[in-house]
Amino acid sequence: MSYATVEKSGAVSTVTLNRPERLNAISGDLLDDLHGALVQVNADEDCKVIVFTGAGRAFCAGDDLKEFARQTESDASIRSHIERIQTITRDLMFNGKPVVGAVHGFAVGGGFEWLLNCDLVVASEELVCFFPEMEWGQFVTGGVTQLLPQSIGHQRAMELWLLGERQTADQLHALGLVNRVVKREDLLGTARELASRIAGRSSFSVSRLKRLLTQELSGDLGRSLELEQQATIAAFATPDAARRVQTFLKRK
Repeated sequence: MSYATVEKSGAVSTVTLNRPERLNAISGDLLDDLHGALVQVNADEDCKVIVFTGAGRAFCAGDDLKEFARQTESDASIRSHIERIQTITRDLMFNGKPVVGAVHGFAVGGGFEWLLNCDLVVASEELVCFFPEMEWGQFVTGGVTQLLPQSIGHQRAMELWLLGERQTADQLHALGLVNRVVKREDLLGTARELASRIAGRSSFSVSRLKRLLTQELSGDLGRSLELEQQATIAAFATPDAARRVQTFLKRK
């Protein structure tokens, strides 16, 4: 069983997170399978646009805290986990192909970060996003320390990170972080329709536009990813993070 599937229709490839029994929470196996799926669609010359979504009741519920002990058993395991998460950001952003997110249910922590790595986002009405990292003694990654303040400003970004308050689809739309809000049953169809419209544009111009914008970001974004990695590794290794994660798991 693969934790990330690829479905191709014409010039549009849909990549689906496929761990619905855990709300597509991020595990090592999911990261490996997702990277493989994104490498596949990025290498496919017939694919012009990627739709990125999740199976089941959620897009992605963030890090699977039940794997926290394994992820943090050594400095090497911590570094490997964070590097694999950041590889997905690079797969999504540095590929020359527009990515349309079709996001529903929960998009939490890393799931919220992946939403922000998309070029366009279609959200279902029941979408809920938040950053729990500050509460759990962890740290954000996915380049969001660069991307989010640029999108919504320093103070609003800090509010989302520091308070970790839940954001609805309408609130995210008002912030300019999602492009469309639709009913759940219309989510994938709307995302694919937008992707098909984009695929009908000049593939040269579209690819050049994304690469140009990414190139402008790449220096600062690459530095942000490096600093986020250092901060995340340090946070994961603290006794406080382990205590906070265990406290959260006991509450569930």
